[in-house]
Amino acid sequence: MASTNDLKNGLVLKLDGGQLWSVVEFQHVKPGKGPAFVRTKLKNVLSGKVVDKTFNAGVKVETATIDKRDMQFSYMDGDYFVFMDMETYDQLHVDRKAVGDAANFLIEGFTASVAQHEGEVLYVELPAAVELVIQETEPGVQGDRSTGGTKPATLETGHQIQVPLFITTGEKIKVDTRDSGYLGRVNS
Repeated sequence: MASTNDLKNGLVLKLDGGQLWSVVEFQHVKPGKGPAFVRTKLKNVLSGKVVDKTFNAGVKVETATIDKRDMQFSYMDGDYFVFMDMETYDQLHVDRKAVGDAANFLIEGFTASVAQHEGEVLYVELPAAVELVIQETEPGVQGDRSTGGTKPATLETGHQIQVPLFITTGEKIKVDTRDSGYLGRVNS
């Protein structure tokens, strides 16, 4: 349990019958009249839904312990992604739903942050940018600017993104894992 005075960004609260909510931002408000309160913006850990919630100052809220560990992606086992804890070498089978969009950028050997609560995997978090190889893309036609200078390309993971016309098959590029955006070439 924690008081609303102890709230900070990233803290995970257990509200509404056990749902997990992460504090995105908070603000202590002391109006001229009436009691002080805390205005928060909370994000549901599982669904990603963001809500605004107000608490009276000093109210006790239940906190949840989230265990985040860096684990290495090993291989796919059916619909499960198998991660290995680099300290204990234990293997963890993670359901595709918990991996979410991170599946578009995972290749063997990548390290990801796996968040668990009471033994249940909540989500898998990748670094903001990863380096991947272009598996297939059509040659860019010089002078073709009707598409804003981009063309579709398939990454080694099978995920398709938009890249500039000068990128060729086999090149290693940096990709933003949040919006699948092209960030630049990787110099080998």
